Amino acid sequence: MCRYYTACMRQVYLYTISAGSLKWAPPLILNNSCPISVPKSQLQYNNNLSTISRSSHTRIYPTCNLSKPTYQPQPRKMSSSSTTTTNTTTTPQPDPRYVQLFQDLSTRFAQTSLPPEKWYILAISTIVASPDPERCDQLYLHLINQEPYSTPSARQALVRRLREALFKSIIIVGVCKPIEAILAISKYERDEDKDYTFTREGWQCDQANHDRGVAWLEKLYARNTAGTLDFFRAHKDFEWLSKEITYGLFLSDRGVLDDLDTQMVVLPAIMSQNLKNETHWHIRGTRRLGVSMKDVKVVWECIQLVAKFYGVVLDKVPTVEEVESDV
Repeated sequence: MCRYYTACMRQVYLYTISAGSLKWAPPLILNNSCPISVPKSQLQYNNNLSTISRSSHTRIYPTCNLSKPTYQPQPRKMSSSSTTTTNTTTTPQPDPRYVQLFQDLSTRFAQTSLPPEKWYILAISTIVASPDPERCDQLYLHLINQEPYSTPSARQALVRRLREALFKSIIIVGVCKPIEAILAISKYERDEDKDYTFTREGWQCDQANHDRGVAWLEKLYARNTAGTLDFFRAHKDFEWLSKEITYGLFLSDRGVLDDLDTQMVVLPAIMSQNLKNETHWHIRGTRRLGVSMKDVKVVWECIQLVAKFYGVVLDKVPTVEEVESDV
């Protein structure tokens, strides 16, 4: 059986000759007018393209004598890359285990006098301090599937708050975990949801930064400020760090998060690391901001809830009742 081709109506038709009869095969669609070649060394073309010859053991058939086949238009098959489009209206869904965790946290916060949006600041601060900080993306997915965050402007405002919480947590848990978290979130951000603001652009370690940091430090520590800083008499770098960087650069900035938001970053991130002294100081500081003992206990329980979710035991931290006498 031999197999040849001829050009017709911008299609290439294959035909076979078997037992003296000629049969046409389905056409191959040409997407352009350029000639094609058959990569078989035994095929040769003469100058007037009237015949196709093969090696000596095959016959020569003049193409001009072939009857024109009936035109058979074939539906064009698009490649997968051409037909696949991104459905920009579909939002990825979070892991159901995390959905349940977030629902538990928001339900507990709903029983307090704390503003309802504070729960997810606690959530992101505990997750970024956990063994799996990348799962901050689950919080982002959970929130953008909620009606209040269904528009680009609402999502931009949301990501500003989440990003600022992660940035403030750098001074509590280190820089690497928050970087992992923000990179994980960014994978799910649509272009129209991205926020390009730069909160600390132009920041300087100047007198204004110093005054702002010390003012926030004193608001939380009050009568304990001098005594706490006195711990660092023989380690002055830590005193400078506390005033200028921890409280100056990071925690006193109010461009995005308010006082209570900031405490919903600091206390959960510290307590999630099972740190005794600093947890005491910031349970006390949260109470000094005016949060009731009852509501601080709910915050404490929510931090424990997230820790348990990750299999972390917080056995060194004081209870709210143990700190109350120091408020």
